[in-house]
Amino acid sequence: MLKTDKSTILIIDDDAEIRYSLDRVLSPDGHHILTADSGEHGVEVAEKENPQLIFLDNRMEGMSGIETLQHLRTAAPTSLVILMTAYGTTQTAIQAMKHGAFDYVLKPFDLSKLKDMVAKALKANADSGSAESVEKRLLNKEDLEEGIVGSGEKMQQVLKKIGQVAASEATVMVTGESGTGKELVARCIHRYSHRSDAPFHAVNCGAIPENLIESELFGHEKGAFTGATDAKAGQFEVCHGGTLFLDEIGDMGLPTQTKILRAIQEGEIQRVGSTKVKKVDVRLIAATHKNLESMVKDKSFREDLYYRLNVVRIETPPLRDRMEDLPELVNFMLARLDKKFSTGTKEISTEAMEILKSCKWPGNVRELENVLHSASVVSKGKRILAKDLPENISSVSNSPNLSKPLQASHPPSPDHTDDTVPREVTVGIPPHDKSLFGQTAQSVEPVSHPNQNGNTQPPSSISLEESFNISYSHLRAKSDKNLLESMEKEIIQRALQECGGNQVKASALLGITRATLRKRIDSYEIRY
Repeated sequence: MLKTDKSTILIIDDDAEIRYSLDRVLSPDGHHILTADSGEHGVEVAEKENPQLIFLDNRMEGMSGIETLQHLRTAAPTSLVILMTAYGTTQTAIQAMKHGAFDYVLKPFDLSKLKDMVAKALKANADSGSAESVEKRLLNKEDLEEGIVGSGEKMQQVLKKIGQVAASEATVMVTGESGTGKELVARCIHRYSHRSDAPFHAVNCGAIPENLIESELFGHEKGAFTGATDAKAGQFEVCHGGTLFLDEIGDMGLPTQTKILRAIQEGEIQRVGSTKVKKVDVRLIAATHKNLESMVKDKSFREDLYYRLNVVRIETPPLRDRMEDLPELVNFMLARLDKKFSTGTKEISTEAMEILKSCKWPGNVRELENVLHSASVVSKGKRILAKDLPENISSVSNSPNLSKPLQASHPPSPDHTDDTVPREVTVGIPPHDKSLFGQTAQSVEPVSHPNQNGNTQPPSSISLEESFNISYSHLRAKSDKNLLESMEKEIIQRALQECGGNQVKASALLGITRATLRKRIDSYEIRY
């Protein structure tokens, strides 16, 4: 732990227990601790005391954490701020870094990480003497429309980087495997930059033939080549004042690379077939899944262009390295698919989720979305079941746990206290000379009459006991085991149908809790 004589730390939080806890943790290290119970009070204390470090809660009564952070930039410009939040959302991460926070920490605190963060912040304060200046425009929208989802550590690092570079004019290189969301990162940087009101255009360099890429990027004059019947502005002109995202830039040929370099260095472009030079103001973000360093060594990519593009680098992690984000991604994608295609599918069963967790996802997030889209189309209800998943996905898991029914589906032990089955009822396979009710077994023929729709239903004269005898005989003829499971599944399905799919009403009708009903629905893969 870095020791700094008389390092002053201000804690701004409307929760007295948080203020007390941080004081207890940080005071023994020799720090002078100040506290404030609101953003307004915190700004006053910071302006008067000029602390080296400020812990700031994101959600408080009165002035919010982000608003307080903006005021602190003026009141205490040399103080470093660590934002505290219980919600590790995308917008929190980006807003915190964009508005000048040194870092942010999630509640509840990991004490060892907290102390390391304090040490780094105080060292940074001593080294620089001031915090970086950042744009103070407050973001209006609550959520990102681009779809960057993930509260795990790896994605949080990506979001921090986005927040740090968004307000700058630096060229950004986004690297990572195909399907990891490189374009989403580029769009996010544009959205949080001061160019957000200007155009954002994405160009896939690998999808455009080499003889047309220059025309696409820089435009052409009428008659410049065969088929050029009209003059056309290129992407650099169209994006003037905004952001141009060049995806798969590693597929670009050397002649085009030379012109890209001039556009970055001089801010000038020249249409194909023209002698006139046009000035353009474009922020460039490039992306590739290739190893550009190796390409530079073998002379297939210009070294000077590489360094111009690689000012700030953001690496998008593969899905297999951030599986903690999978449930969040699945929920987000199902909601988006339902909104876009009206799939009606909003949930996923526990078994189906376990199968998704067992996959390696070579196609990353793009592959996951494709799988969920396919499953939501196949699904007949609002929930994706294991059988709805594509065969190549559902076959990857050999876990025996996925095929086992829940223990609660089996006859309970004598001391079983679950409310799923009445304790006074014991059900097992009776001897062949006994019926379900302990009477002498008789050969019972199925009795049914067709109704108006052609379906069969028991006659009104049949007794409840006779109905059970008939049902039991059918079940017993089909199997020597799992009789309870088969009957329970059928009863649950009929109850759900009777209640119009309302799980609250169905669970009340069945005499079990809703949580137990949901477990049965998952276990039996019931559709309704």
